Amino acid sequence: MLKKPEWLKIRLGDNERYRHTKHIVEQHGLCTICSSGRCPNQGECWTRGTATLMILGDICTRSCRFCNTKTGRPLPADPQEPQRVAESIHLMNLKYAVLTSVDRDDLPDLGCEHWVKTVEAVRALNPETKIETLIPDFQGRSELVARIAQVAPDVVSHNMETVRRLTPQVRSAAKYDRSLQVLKQLADAGITTKSGLMLGLGETEEELLQAMDDLLAVGCRILTLGQYLQPTRQHLEVQAYIHPDDFARYKEIALAKGFEKVASGPLVRSSYMADQL
Repeated sequence: MLKKPEWLKIRLGDNERYRHTKHIVEQHGLCTICSSGRCPNQGECWTRGTATLMILGDICTRSCRFCNTKTGRPLPADPQEPQRVAESIHLMNLKYAVLTSVDRDDLPDLGCEHWVKTVEAVRALNPETKIETLIPDFQGRSELVARIAQVAPDVVSHNMETVRRLTPQVRSAAKYDRSLQVLKQLADAGITTKSGLMLGLGETEEELLQAMDDLLAVGCRILTLGQYLQPTRQHLEVQAYIHPDDFARYKEIALAKGFEKVASGPLVRSSYMADQL
């Protein structure tokens, strides 16, 4: 295994704001991708009073080889969750809320209506809060993607995760072209779209630049680039640690190609500094 470089050391949070955010998350029984995904920025973000809330439980029906979220048979969707999430965002006094979810291929509508109810509940209780949704691919079903567009989150993010060649190895069920189509449908509906790619999985620079072009071709306006970190020994191994200078160079390339906003760095994740982007 490759030795982790110095630039990947992180600072853990332990101040009053961090503890306040942690208390709200625990008190309301919320799931966060911050914890389940072992995000390296949890300390920084919770210290700032922000968190990415995960709906529809913490058990995913897919088993992507990069992801630390639990896989198995999920529990039924909690009908009280949308209101509980809305109340938690109110207590946190968030001006920008990021919502995500596990994949729920077990549900007839793949969890889409639960998504809609959550966005509506958050907006009703927090009318000044901007909402970003980091959605699954909904198996590419256009009627479900259209429902997300109808509730008009301020930003809809759907991650490509990796380049075309590596997609079958990295993502258990998602398909490269299907994800592009989801982003295109949202952009065509007038939604601001965003996507993220992990680096260090064995992609070439040429493949990365092609992925950027593919995203721009479907109207994606915001891009995040971050270092893949192996959650456990059972997950895909890191093939390379990308130097911060290369992340900075990729940001400049992406902006020159036409992305409006780009976050690029070893510790960047799809919802990192989402409010600033």
